Amino acid sequence: MPLTTKAEALARPRQFLTQLFETAVAASTPKDGMKAHLPVPPKGRTIVVGAGKAAGEMAIAFEELWPHPLEGAVVSRHGSTARPARLRLLTAAHPVPDQAGLEAAETLLKLVQGLSADDLVIALISGGGSALLPAPAAGLTLQDEMELNRILLESGAPISAMNAIRKQFSRIKGGRLAQAASPARVVTFVVSDIPGDVLPLVASGPTLPDETTKADAEAALANHNIVLPEKLKAFLATAPQAPRPSDAAFRNHEVHLVASAARSLQAAAKASAALGIPAHILSDAIEGETRDIAKMHAAMALSVKRTGQPFTAPCLILSGGETTVTIGPQGAGKGGRNSEFQLSFAASIAGAQGIHALAADTDGIDGSENNAGAFADGATIDAIKAKGADPARLLMAHDSWTALNHAGNIFVTGHTGTNVNDFRAILITG
Repeated sequence: MPLTTKAEALARPRQFLTQLFETAVAASTPKDGMKAHLPVPPKGRTIVVGAGKAAGEMAIAFEELWPHPLEGAVVSRHGSTARPARLRLLTAAHPVPDQAGLEAAETLLKLVQGLSADDLVIALISGGGSALLPAPAAGLTLQDEMELNRILLESGAPISAMNAIRKQFSRIKGGRLAQAASPARVVTFVVSDIPGDVLPLVASGPTLPDETTKADAEAALANHNIVLPEKLKAFLATAPQAPRPSDAAFRNHEVHLVASAARSLQAAAKASAALGIPAHILSDAIEGETRDIAKMHAAMALSVKRTGQPFTAPCLILSGGETTVTIGPQGAGKGGRNSEFQLSFAASIAGAQGIHALAADTDGIDGSENNAGAFADGATIDAIKAKGADPARLLMAHDSWTALNHAGNIFVTGHTGTNVNDFRAILITG
C-alpha cells in the first residue's frame, strides 16, 4: 500500500524513497509530451526510426497517438519487454556495442533512403542510443568502435565530451541519420538523459546536429587525457567535419523534449511535499567524479541534521544528472555510478542516525549488474564490515555492488522503459 502520511513516510524511509523513484519514473513517460507536438500527417509515407533505452516504450506511445499509416523500426537494449504493434523492435547491447547494434544501425539508415519532400520521418531518441547504434565510418570496424566506447567509458569524461568525440567516428551520429533522410521532413522526440537537456547530445544526436567540431573533439581528448589507438588517431586527423546545424538538410526540422530529469525531480518533490515533507532540488544536471559528488551530498545531509542548515529537517534533498566513475589501471569490480555514489555516501555518514538515501538510474539498470541502484544509511558501513568485507577497499576497486549487496541494500526494479538519468533522494528525518 502506498504511504499516505508524513508519519508513515518517516517511519518507513526505504518505502518512501522507492515511492518517490516510482513517481519520478512515471513522470518521465513520453506519451503526453508527444501528444502536444504531433505533426500534420504527410502526403507521403511516415517512417519511424529511433534508438535508446526508452525507444520501445516511445514507439508504443507514438503508435497509440498516430492513427495514420506508418512503418519503421526502433532499437532498444537486449532484454527490452516493449512490444510495439506496428513497428519493429530491434535490440542491441549497451553499454558496449555489438554486431546486433551494427545491423540495427544499417536498418535505420536503409529506412530513410530514397525519401521525398512529401515524406515524414519521426525520430524517437533517448539515452543509450550511442552504444545501441554503432555505425563506424568508412575504413573503421565494429571492433574499432567498441574499443573507442570502452576507452571513453573508462575515462571519466562527462557525457557531453564523450558524445562530441563519438560522432567524429560514425556514419549515423551527429545528425547524419537526418541528413540521409533528406529531403524528407524530420520531427524528433527526445527523452533526455543529458545534464541540462542539450538535446543534440542525447544518443549523440543521430537526427540533431550540434555546434561541436572535430577541433572540439580533439580538445576533449586532450582535456581528459584520453589516448586513442593509432588507427583511430589517424582517422580523426583526416575525418570530414560532421554536418552543422546550418546545413540545408536540416531545414524545417523540429525537435521536442518529451521527458527530462527536471520534470521527474519536480514530480518527486511535489509528491514529497504532499506528504508534508519539504523537498529541495539541488540540480538536475550534476556532473563530476561520483565518489566526490557523494561526499558533497553527505556533507549537506550531515549539516542539515547537525545545524539545521541549509535546510530544516525533516526534509528531502533531490538531485539528478550523470556523474562519472574513472576506472584506473586496477580495473573494476561489479557496480555502476549509483552504487558507487551510495558506497561513498555511506562511508561519509557512517554512524549517523536519521539519514536515508536512494540513488538509482531511472532506466532500471546501473552499470554492470541488474540493479537500478542502492540504498544507504548510517548503518550501511557496519553492515558491510559485519560480513567480513572492507568497504574502503571495495570502493577503491569500484566494486560497490559487492559491498552494498553484503549490506542488503541493492535496489532492483527491472527495465523501466524510460531514461532521464540518475535519481538521487536523501531523506533527513530529524
